[in-house]
Amino acid sequence: MTKDPELKYTSSGAAIGSFSLAVNRQFTNSNGDREADFINCVIWRKSAENFANFTHKGSLVGIDGRLQTRNYENQQGQRVYVTEVVVDNFSLLEKRASDNSNVNQTQPGSNKTNKPADSVANNGQAIDIADDDLPF
Repeated sequence: MTKDPELKYTSSGAAIGSFSLAVNRQFTNSNGDREADFINCVIWRKSAENFANFTHKGSLVGIDGRLQTRNYENQQGQRVYVTEVVVDNFSLLEKRASDNSNVNQTQPGSNKTNKPADSVANNGQAIDIADDDLPF
């Protein structure tokens, strides 16, 4: 992971997490270096909360999901297209420092929730997500 995951909540209280993964290419360039692709991902609801609780910048994670392209109009009135992976499942691919569990565990359960008291937890900024973009 290239940075810590961001966890936010929609106005209806649904958790949404976003993060990016760096994935090395299988070949080297002309200088002998491996290039990486940076893949934007989103994850929803309880899985988003678990992901935010158990991962951080540098975590090795495996994901499966689907590619989705969405679009919106930015503040300048231009149509912006975004392609991202909508994560269905994730696996932690390394042991936690204080845990003796096996590598490749799937979504760890957690009784903790980080839901804010108010309906939007973005320092007062609303998330611009159309109802058509919500997977439920």
